Amino acid sequence: MMTNIPNVKLGIIAVSRDCFIISLSESRRAAIAKAYGSDLYECKVTVENEKDMLKAVEDVKKAGCNALCVFLGNFGPETPETLIAKNFDGPVMYAAAAEETGDNLIDGRGDAYCGVLNCSYNLGLRHLKAVMPEYPVGTAEEVAQMMKDFVPVARTLIGLSHLKIITFGPRPQDFFACNAPIKGLYDIGVEIEENSELDLLVSYKAHAGDARIKDIIKEMEAEGGNAFPEMLERMAQFEVTLLDWAEKHKGARDYVVFADKCWPAFPEAFGFEPCYVNSRLAAKGIPVACEVDIFGALSEYIGTCVTGAPVTLLDINNTVPADMYEKDIKGKFAYNYKLNDTFMGFHCGNTPFCRLNKDSKPAVKYQLIQHRLLEPKGSNPDFTRGTLEGDIAPGDITFFRLQTRADTKLQAYIAQGEVLPVATRSFGGIGIFAIPEMGRFYRHVLVEKQYPHHGAVAFGHVGKALWTIFQYLGIEDVAYNKPAGTLYTTENPFA
Repeated sequence: MMTNIPNVKLGIIAVSRDCFIISLSESRRAAIAKAYGSDLYECKVTVENEKDMLKAVEDVKKAGCNALCVFLGNFGPETPETLIAKNFDGPVMYAAAAEETGDNLIDGRGDAYCGVLNCSYNLGLRHLKAVMPEYPVGTAEEVAQMMKDFVPVARTLIGLSHLKIITFGPRPQDFFACNAPIKGLYDIGVEIEENSELDLLVSYKAHAGDARIKDIIKEMEAEGGNAFPEMLERMAQFEVTLLDWAEKHKGARDYVVFADKCWPAFPEAFGFEPCYVNSRLAAKGIPVACEVDIFGALSEYIGTCVTGAPVTLLDINNTVPADMYEKDIKGKFAYNYKLNDTFMGFHCGNTPFCRLNKDSKPAVKYQLIQHRLLEPKGSNPDFTRGTLEGDIAPGDITFFRLQTRADTKLQAYIAQGEVLPVATRSFGGIGIFAIPEMGRFYRHVLVEKQYPHHGAVAFGHVGKALWTIFQYLGIEDVAYNKPAGTLYTTENPFA
């Protein structure tokens, strides 16, 4: 159950230019409400002037609406309809009515197609943000679908405006990619609280013997996280610690995500690797980004809001060996993936159980790399245990990231693809990913624009919503995997 994202209550306000027949907007609004269903609040105040605008905004606020569709049932009044966005505290989309029949183009003609142009111009004059669908004019059924597409966008924008990112520990010395400037967070209205690892350790020790630990252990055992039963109490204690910290430190914010230092000092100081606990919190809608990756945590939260479901954060990690490609991938899928369309996405073990392939027998294990580094050679794993490992479940995915550059400007990328149903034969939480034209995207977006190795993974194709969100946030550089034949600006046309 997602406990850390907003619930969207969507309202609709119809507007009408006073020289048009008001009943045209009202009847078209009612048709949309019927097509949308019971989850929509239909404001019965039709806006023709500024006083109507104030009444309508007050009405939807009293109804508890936190997102809004302003509907041009006819040409619409330019000033009042744009002032709705100014006076409403929440994301707003605009849509307009298509004409209904060639048999009624005198009294039944609304000219909303024309009205959208002046509406958009007025929004610009007033420096107001609003969501405009790709084609914002349609029938009742089409506008209803635009509004349903708007809901995950609205949920994300509301969530970001009430989000605090809490960090523990300095960003790693040898992972400079995680050292992005944080000014971009303030640019989009996200708060941040940075803490020491010692703060976390002190709080962890204070939670020893907490009465809630037993219940969390039962949850862990029920979902299959009991490979090391002697460690469950420690991990459950850590989970309680993070949940309490979130509640006590959210302050004026409603939602919290974490970006935590997880190596090299963490496992020895706490007695386990935090990955499994991180995966459990991600499953509850509280992402915990590895390696103090602040913008990774932000990206994960965006994906959680868009999908309403758990996401993960992975390294864009290693190539697929040619022999695996030839045997298991080449010519076997609907899209004829090339070798460099594929790669392995990996992390130590932060991906929730629900996103792992059951056939790979996911289980809590130990961090192989940290065991080599931190524990005596030849010894059995001790405090490096605590990773959740298995192959990632096959299916559609969207790989994406919102990231600040060294000059503090925000940029983003979005790439849709899939996790292939191919065994990885490796360790960690890992999957074989396939994204059309990934090789070119890797070179001319990820490398050229200096993105870090971490990317958020949403399970499903959600590029449409992400693109809308990033546009709304004012991200000027949003990259995607361009199809063959469409060159990137840095791509050598003679290569």
